[in-house]
Amino acid sequence: MATEVRRNDDAGRYEVLVDGAVAGYTEIKPRDGVLIMPHTQIDDAYGGQGLGKVLVTGALDDIRARRERIKPLCPYVRGFLEKNPQYADLVA
Repeated sequence: MATEVRRNDDAGRYEVLVDGAVAGYTEIKPRDGVLIMPHTQIDDAYGGQGLGKVLVTGALDDIRARRERIKPLCPYVRGFLEKNPQYADLVA
């Protein structure tokens, strides 16, 4: 299983791909210089494979590289941040 995380600005989200197929996404909505992260979803067909963690890790790493900040409204992203304090500096 080959995974990839990519930013899709046209769709307003980061996507996780499995063998080239979109398996899930986390939304990003730019507001006042911050990326609002309201929702994350993994397709049921890909559930239980740890793709949420792969997706959010990839998204946050890219956001850090772009020197952007986030406002995590999504419960999954908030929970991820609580378990991974190394990303706390990204929260606006």
